[in-house]
Amino acid sequence: MTKPLSKLVEEIKPSGIRKFFDIVSEMKDAISLGVGEPDFDTPWHIRDEGIYALEKGKTFYTSNAGLKELREEICKYLKRTQNIEYNPLNEVIITVGGSEAIDIGLRAVINSGDEVIIPQPAYVSYEPCALLAGAKPVIIDLKAENEFRLTAEELENAITDKTKVLILPFPNNPTGAIMERKDLEEIAKVVIKHDIYVMSDEIYSELTYKDKHVSIASIEGMQERTILINGFSKAYAMTGWRLGYACGPEKIIKQMTKIHQFAIMCAPTTSQYAAVEALRNGDDDVKEMKNAYNQRRRFLLNAFKEMNLECFEPYGAFYVFPCIKEFGMTSEEFATKFLEEEKVAAVPGNAFGNSGEGYLRISYAYSLDNLKIAMERLKRFVEKLRNKS
Repeated sequence: MTKPLSKLVEEIKPSGIRKFFDIVSEMKDAISLGVGEPDFDTPWHIRDEGIYALEKGKTFYTSNAGLKELREEICKYLKRTQNIEYNPLNEVIITVGGSEAIDIGLRAVINSGDEVIIPQPAYVSYEPCALLAGAKPVIIDLKAENEFRLTAEELENAITDKTKVLILPFPNNPTGAIMERKDLEEIAKVVIKHDIYVMSDEIYSELTYKDKHVSIASIEGMQERTILINGFSKAYAMTGWRLGYACGPEKIIKQMTKIHQFAIMCAPTTSQYAAVEALRNGDDDVKEMKNAYNQRRRFLLNAFKEMNLECFEPYGAFYVFPCIKEFGMTSEEFATKFLEEEKVAAVPGNAFGNSGEGYLRISYAYSLDNLKIAMERLKRFVEKLRNKS
């Protein structure tokens, strides 16, 4: 074949996260702190519901938008946790993970040449999905001195007459940063002033260690202009079940469902039945896992303090983002050398955007035993680097 492939797709860089995961999978005695996947098994009662659905032959397509029963449970969940009311019939869609929701949400609202504002460091899918939708990504480099929060001033300065969507990725992967209500209220003023949409990725909403997560959709005037994205991977340890959802205005959800209809048909049926059980009876499981993550978070922050490694305190997700600028290496050089010499894999900060350069993403979705070994190795590694300088 001599016909060229898609130039756009060819120019999109592959995920910087998977590179180190693939290397460590072939390395004996290595510890990976790179992948954002809970180390907990999906709680048994949730798995059992999936098994029961299979045993009862519930293996057929659901409606394109997903099981009505699941959509109703999602609406109940958002009402009790965020005091937001959605209509399960036309304001909710069940997707194949939160990632699909991001993709079809952008495609549903973007026209060629529209601008999508993406605060970085951020999850690796936003920029490629914006490009594939025909948008121009506009990057806001978040700052450590602001605890990697988005400020209203930064947003105002990034908006043009072509701006269509702001992606709001909080609690944040990779930094662990959160946005509190006062922060979101200031952002909402700018969004309403310029009449743009917000895509609020709240996949880590249950993993907030300071007060309670606040959705921007709960701020006055914001529900009608927000696509709220969430899922079951992180809070319920259901990564392999591939199940997410989006809630938003009927006119947007209708177009998202159309794209989903042609590309996917429906999310996995077994996963949907399991998710109903998760929402109905999974609160205690989430609390237990959250407590374990918080213990690990505090352990890592204390370990960094002991080795005099700079790291702001993150209050969300299950990541820490220590600064490694003092060593005069790029993030990739540091991560590669750390992996080669100490057999510990972490993700270079620049995998999440240029503003992540000089940082390292370490996931604490791993056992405390593994984290202790990894921190001993990191301490030895940084001491060697400091002794050389």
